[in-house]
Amino acid sequence: TLKKQDIVITTALIPGRPAPVLITADMVKSMKLGAVIVDLAVEAGGNCALSQPGKVVVKHGVRIVGHLNVPGRLAADASALYARNLFNLLQLMIDGASKSLKVNWDDDIIKGICVTRDGAVVHPALAGKGG
Repeated sequence: TLKKQDIVITTALIPGRPAPVLITADMVKSMKLGAVIVDLAVEAGGNCALSQPGKVVVKHGVRIVGHLNVPGRLAADASALYARNLFNLLQLMIDGASKSLKVNWDDDIIKGICVTRDGAVVHPALAGKGG
């Protein structure tokens, strides 16, 4: 299966023990040229035998990503993505011309996030549970 993949992300960790090696050097050799392995367990020894902590290396034509502290590297991007999602959600509820609240209750996204309206529970998943 591994030799057919373009990208593999490994995350296996066992608390208090080194990360299990899931991808051997021979397995990396069998992968297609240009494939990518992202080893999220590299700080605990790595799930790929050829991973190097803190480095991106190419072995047998396969790029092996061994970044340290991946959650710390993603914080700014995750925050920006979340902010953009909130902005887009609020755009559905604000009238652009008047800059005032104007909820389109027929919008599918609004229907999906609305729990109560006019004192009644309106979300289908919660029907009959409020009031």
